[in-house]
Amino acid sequence: MLYLINDGRPSRLAEVFAPKVIMRFARRFGIGDEDLWRCVNGAFDADLGSGVFKYRLARAGEGASGGARALIAMKVGQCAVFMLGFEKKHLANIKPDELKEYRKAVRIYLGYTEEEMTMIVKQKALLEIAPQVSQPGKGVSHGKSE
Repeated sequence: MLYLINDGRPSRLAEVFAPKVIMRFARRFGIGDEDLWRCVNGAFDADLGSGVFKYRLARAGEGASGGARALIAMKVGQCAVFMLGFEKKHLANIKPDELKEYRKAVRIYLGYTEEEMTMIVKQKALLEIAPQVSQPGKGVSHGKSE
């Protein structure tokens, strides 16, 4: 199956997961679950090979200089796992030996079956990030796994 269309956006929406450390980073940086989900389901900044993608994270009202980056393990259009979040002012880029280690992590993350990912989420080793879904009379639901 081909999931990538010409502008670098997935043709279907990916399931998105992140460890708690990434969620803490995102909150300190000033972005929420919806921003993270939209980021992954939007255009990536760079394909670093072997399933590692670099995305830009931006706060509302700030230009690229005030932004952050995220390294994500991804099978385009299917599954994405945030592996690293960093502010551009603290780290310009990752080193080649670090990238090699992230590529190893991609094989692990993307090698899990759907059942294994469900167990990992239930154990709270990874959190599922989902778009907000409004339900009539119920307000906003955050689509987190149960």
